Amino acid sequence: MAAVRAFSSNKSMNSNIDAVFVGGLRALPPEGQLTGMFKTRVDGPVVVGHEGLQGDVQADRRVHGGPEKAVHYYPAEHYARLAERVPALAGLLLPGVLGENLSGFGLSEETVCIGDVFAIGGCRLQVSQPRQPCWKISHRLGHAPMSRLIADLGCTGWYFRVLQAGEVEAGDSVECVERPAPGLSLARLWAVKEAHRPDPAELECLAAAPGLNSDWAARLRARAVWLATQGP
Repeated sequence: MAAVRAFSSNKSMNSNIDAVFVGGLRALPPEGQLTGMFKTRVDGPVVVGHEGLQGDVQADRRVHGGPEKAVHYYPAEHYARLAERVPALAGLLLPGVLGENLSGFGLSEETVCIGDVFAIGGCRLQVSQPRQPCWKISHRLGHAPMSRLIADLGCTGWYFRVLQAGEVEAGDSVECVERPAPGLSLARLWAVKEAHRPDPAELECLAAAPGLNSDWAARLRARAVWLATQGP
């Protein structure tokens, strides 16, 4: 599929970075596992390299961080949706609490596609995969169903790989400059991932999306093969 450029004219894709967050390791209650989820808002520019933001740390590098999950973006508008579902946590459901690095309004899983390349500050960042909500979110907020709720709503956020290192800071504009997989939104990918028995052809289509993390692509293909052998 040919890349689509010059997305700045598309109002649905206009956005700005409202906040940048980084964090070291802290103990996560109640068991005390180390986590990098506790982030602090940073004023001024932050260097972004191919492994992530300067000053940002992940505890378990087997499942967090690395080039394919270098930068975590979470749409700030999702917090209002979550607070509506769990009003008791409204005071906690604020940008940064889910461990994201970049926060802003105007982008969502419905409007962002697999492989989209964004110009943000001095960087070029490419969407590589959705963020898989894990148990640490539930522990961070003291609400056991929270990770499942985020998955059910599809308000997962996503990860970027870094194509061009540089600096980002709050206030930077966010411009989609390349779209190699038009129509293959993150919401579409997540719906297939969560489906009990998705169409194998849809799995194959999404697995072939340029820019998708190769681990995700391999899992989608493996599931398509398995489903195709099971019959109706």
